[in-house]
Amino acid sequence: MAIALGVPLLILPSLGYLPMYVSAAAILVWGLSVLQGFLQNAAYAEMATTFPKASGLPGFAQLVFRSENYKGKYDKGKLIGGFTAWSYWFGWNPILAIFAILVGGYLHGLFPVLGETFSEYQLALIAGVVIFGGLFVVNWFGLKDGAMLGYILAAVSLIPLVILAVAPFATGHVEMANITGSWWPTDWAWDLHHILMLFGIFGIAQWSACAWETAAIYGPEYKNPGKDVPKALLACGLICLVLYVLLQTAVIGVLGVEGVQAEAVSPLIPVAQATFGEAGSIITIIMLVAAMILIIQTAYLGSSRAMHSMSAEGNLPKFIGKTNRQGTPFVAMLIIGAFNLVLISMGNAAAILAASAIGYTLANGISLFAYVKASKHPAFANLERPFKAPKGWKHVALTFGLFNVPLCVVGVVYLNSLEIGWTSTWVGFLVLALYLPIWLYSQHESRRAGSKAAVADVPDYRAADTEKVLDPTP
Repeated sequence: MAIALGVPLLILPSLGYLPMYVSAAAILVWGLSVLQGFLQNAAYAEMATTFPKASGLPGFAQLVFRSENYKGKYDKGKLIGGFTAWSYWFGWNPILAIFAILVGGYLHGLFPVLGETFSEYQLALIAGVVIFGGLFVVNWFGLKDGAMLGYILAAVSLIPLVILAVAPFATGHVEMANITGSWWPTDWAWDLHHILMLFGIFGIAQWSACAWETAAIYGPEYKNPGKDVPKALLACGLICLVLYVLLQTAVIGVLGVEGVQAEAVSPLIPVAQATFGEAGSIITIIMLVAAMILIIQTAYLGSSRAMHSMSAEGNLPKFIGKTNRQGTPFVAMLIIGAFNLVLISMGNAAAILAASAIGYTLANGISLFAYVKASKHPAFANLERPFKAPKGWKHVALTFGLFNVPLCVVGVVYLNSLEIGWTSTWVGFLVLALYLPIWLYSQHESRRAGSKAAVADVPDYRAADTEKVLDPTP
């Protein structure tokens, strides 16, 4: 639950992005997206406690869609589960690049002397190299993402967010006219163009607002899942709901929609400056940067462990799962670091997030369809469910599964084409499509290893017969 409480920090890349399209109605989008998280996470919590040994959303999909006594070379269920894992990994992995760009943007805005020497892109690249390199060295010695780090992340990230969400109201800097006077864009119309945009906005928003599924996925580890899971979901969901709505309200209330659009990358800097003055804003933003580094650490470890797990399950090549003496999956960490430095070259956190959101919505959609099948299929009917979602939840899951795939995926692609061009869409689909040849190679590698093991286990009867002939003793 503590790890899930670091999720509100994920609003930062979109605080200035959503108002570009829906003005102050971004506040409503955040509220509805967190409520969507409630509904989806209840389904995930039931699957987590029903399949306690499954590894999160991808594990659920692989178990539910597995092929019994499949014939041929490839297991369809394993492919679906592996692709869900890959999509989910691509949903979380670019956090490193996104927050490295944000760190560069906040430093650029906070310290003008840096802006005179480096561009925002250069600062983002430097931040990426320093942060990724530093975390690689630290994690090489076996620092694990334990509960204590989760508590630190929750505290460090929540404190500046709570301050920035509440203080502008307390100091009277929030002008409600900035919100009520710009609720929707003046040219908004409920036509196909704007409806597709809205689906895209919800797809982008859920990347942040629904990401506290860890509170549900760790359900089997709670002392009493039947009672503790709903408590964790309620606590995390309410904290996310309050913070997401208050933060967006504070930012628009202080700066106005046009002011937010002018500071789309780092809108909290002028909010902090207006609320606390120059000195206070520096302290607050430095705390925020520290929180960003901590969430990069969490994403770095989580992504590398995910790749290690996929390699161990035969869904990625074996060399990716290599670890050092301390158990750190260093090959996966190197690949992830290099991949995110390439992503930083896109130069736009919103573009990276948009590409990543395609993977995240696909993973959610497939996982919700898995819940629907697990609810209806006779093979899973008699399994114990320590936590059970309310009756008829399969209809809710199916609704949001279809909302994710295809509606939000199509919406994100459409939104990308309007704002960023087709680059982020092609990046997203290329990364996802790469999984098929990688997976096919992994299956070939696994079969070859299995064949060698089988040959090694066959007794050499010829050698035994030769020894019997040559042995003169009766």
